[in-house]
Amino acid sequence: MLTDYQPLWLTLKLALITTVCLLAIGIPVAAILAQSKSKFKPFAEAIISLPLVLPPSVLGFYLLLAFSPNYGLGKILEATFNLRLVFSFTGLVISSIIYSLPFMVHPVQAGLEALPGSLRDASHTLGKSDITTFFRVLLPNIKPALLSGIVLTFAHTLGEFGLVLMIGGNIPGVTRVASIAIYDEVEALNFNTAHVYAAILLVVSFSILLTVYLTNKRLFKQVVA
Repeated sequence: MLTDYQPLWLTLKLALITTVCLLAIGIPVAAILAQSKSKFKPFAEAIISLPLVLPPSVLGFYLLLAFSPNYGLGKILEATFNLRLVFSFTGLVISSIIYSLPFMVHPVQAGLEALPGSLRDASHTLGKSDITTFFRVLLPNIKPALLSGIVLTFAHTLGEFGLVLMIGGNIPGVTRVASIAIYDEVEALNFNTAHVYAAILLVVSFSILLTVYLTNKRLFKQVVA
């Protein structure tokens, strides 16, 4: 039995890029939400949380329309930059960032909101700027929340199916990730190959979760101490 491992590598690549991008995007968004007292905050939180409750096919359908070269954003991108997002790896990455946004924002926001205000006040009293206070004082004190956001984002991207199918289709080497490959192999009655893909994803996912629980326990003790 010869197994094509490319879908697995493509899945890990997608998860890694999505997680790195969401670190850059999600942390500032979480910081703004944690400090905001605006009456519009609940609307922003509801929009960010939508992927948690929407079926992936619904989100995928609207992103497919948005990215389509026949409509709005997709038409502008193709006409201006010759960039087509549907059925491309770039489109998959952007879709995954939108779909996994709450998995990064919510843990980090919760961690920041749980910190006592005295930490920020003490840093400001010592003459530290807002940026220095955030990166040198606040972020180091929410390591468990930060780790949870990173791991949840990575693990969630590993298991994406409906959204990937809608935006990326099933192009070998480009958009055919492991979840799509498993579906294909089952449809073709190649259960052995499907089992290889599924078993590897199962082991990787379990290892990630076990690592985060063990690490979080150690980090929590350090923060409390």
